[in-house]
Amino acid sequence: MAWGDGGTGPRLTLAASLNPWWLEVSDLSKFNMQSFEWANAIATPAYVLDIAALKRNLARAAEVKRGAGCKILLATKSFALPAAFPIMREVLDGTTASGEYEARLGHEEFGKEVHVYSPAYSPGEVERVTKLAQHIYFNSPEQIESNLATIRSHSGLKIGIRINPGFSNATLGGALYDPCAPFSRFGATRDMLDRVPWDEVDILHTHALCESGDEGSVGLIEHVGRHFGDYVRRVKVVNFGGGHFINRPGYDIQKLIAAIKAFKTEFNVEVVLEPGAGLVVDTGYLVGSVLGFHENDKSIAILDASASTHMPDVLEVPYTPKIVGAGEPGAKPYNYILGGKTCMTGDIIGEYSFDRPMRIGDRVVFTDMMQYSFVKNNTFNGVPLPDLAILDESGGYRVIRSFGYEDFRHRLG
Repeated sequence: MAWGDGGTGPRLTLAASLNPWWLEVSDLSKFNMQSFEWANAIATPAYVLDIAALKRNLARAAEVKRGAGCKILLATKSFALPAAFPIMREVLDGTTASGEYEARLGHEEFGKEVHVYSPAYSPGEVERVTKLAQHIYFNSPEQIESNLATIRSHSGLKIGIRINPGFSNATLGGALYDPCAPFSRFGATRDMLDRVPWDEVDILHTHALCESGDEGSVGLIEHVGRHFGDYVRRVKVVNFGGGHFINRPGYDIQKLIAAIKAFKTEFNVEVVLEPGAGLVVDTGYLVGSVLGFHENDKSIAILDASASTHMPDVLEVPYTPKIVGAGEPGAKPYNYILGGKTCMTGDIIGEYSFDRPMRIGDRVVFTDMMQYSFVKNNTFNGVPLPDLAILDESGGYRVIRSFGYEDFRHRLG
């Protein structure tokens, strides 16, 4: 459906979606079409965090915390927007990091607890991380032994060991996103566990999910209890990692709560979850504009938003992102392939249909664009990075940061 002023100015192109399952077509009724009027007035491209949607998701996380008596951390690998941290800090217990820089971000910008895991640490990194985090996780018994003196020299630090539980529930991306895929470099396998210095270890950590429903979360918890119970009894905390898509429609959080409570009762341990995308799914947008058109057997609209530079998961997974107001190819009268302006032939976002012909200047609003988007983007071809912006609960729009040539140039040395 095309929406606009009926004149020559930019119009907002609203669209529905294609294959991602977490926002069903019937749920699009929650989008008030008039509420996207702000998109016509903004500079594009822009990532836009919807504060009302973020609070909705955080309320569900708070319900899990209350019901299960567990801790929930933000995995900053998927979402790291310091402007949102004050709101998230009201609910969450801290952050989890994949290395020194994310740990520093969590320490300086979020506060509360900082947990760090990396499959390997650079020389001197563990020592630096001891000043930023309270919980440091290792990938093998040998890593613990080689860093034990460093950890012991700082009082109060907790040691974790990541295990590979041999349980997989990655619902997309196949082996690309399966932490327990064959030959995975993540976590100590069962044959290594008797070499772990368990008297030094406080936390058993496992991460085996990706965009999993409650059956995946519950399955992992029960699997660890059933197959690794003897090791669980040697620690004080079990961290079940991320991938718990608690804000996915159809995810039964009561089943998750019951599984955590049963696990805590059986093993007398504290439980931690560290979702990232599961906290910010459907909380924001990437708004682009139509720059031009090309005809080559099909109609192609070229945008200032790019799969290659702004939505890398579109090509990695791959998947076709939702656009508010469009349909699948052929569902509506006017069909277009949408692509970016880079030189990469495969910089194709997807094929969609619309109620009206698209025009130069039309706004296109991609949904669910807070997870693994701006934390992974790049400046290939010198394509400008999108603005980072916030849409507040009253509909006010505020740009947090704009990027220009100097940001592109700075990365080139």
